[in-house]
Amino acid sequence: MLKRKLKKTEMNKVFLGLGTNVGDRKNNLKRTVAKFSKNKDFTNIKISPVYETIPYGEIEQENFFNAVLFLETHYSLDELFVFTKNLEKEIGRKKTKTWGPRVIDIDILLYNDLIYKDKKINIPHKDLLNRDFVLVPLLDIDKEIVHPVEKKEIKQFLSKLTDQYIVKKISMVFN
Repeated sequence: MLKRKLKKTEMNKVFLGLGTNVGDRKNNLKRTVAKFSKNKDFTNIKISPVYETIPYGEIEQENFFNAVLFLETHYSLDELFVFTKNLEKEIGRKKTKTWGPRVIDIDILLYNDLIYKDKKINIPHKDLLNRDFVLVPLLDIDKEIVHPVEKKEIKQFLSKLTDQYIVKKISMVFN
């Protein structure tokens, strides 16, 4: 797949999916967002509303709290991937089953308009268009966002979803 070279001065526009269903879910999200907010390498941060969602996949577990975080950064895709995986560990994530319970999950959903795939990373995120708990908060941040592969606005895909995971919107304040 194509990997576009970026100048170090270029700001990258990134959307991250956040999810948690272990422990104090609100606090897990607040701690995660705070780590990005307090880091000078991330600017123009916007957080979507938080949604309670039923689990995706076949594993019986507690409901998730999901949100999308937008930010701008000079980090390369690889640097951002390493940062997010280290942050997951710092917040308390342990390796479990695919789609299993987790203290925090941070997925890189979109990175500019990049289309890229390797053993670790799929950009855009491979399940982005299948999950209302990703599409709805993405649209909360940017109603005109376009999927880089499909070349269509994300909002066109929301009405086509047959599976609905969102239970309700959660009231939360991020400082």
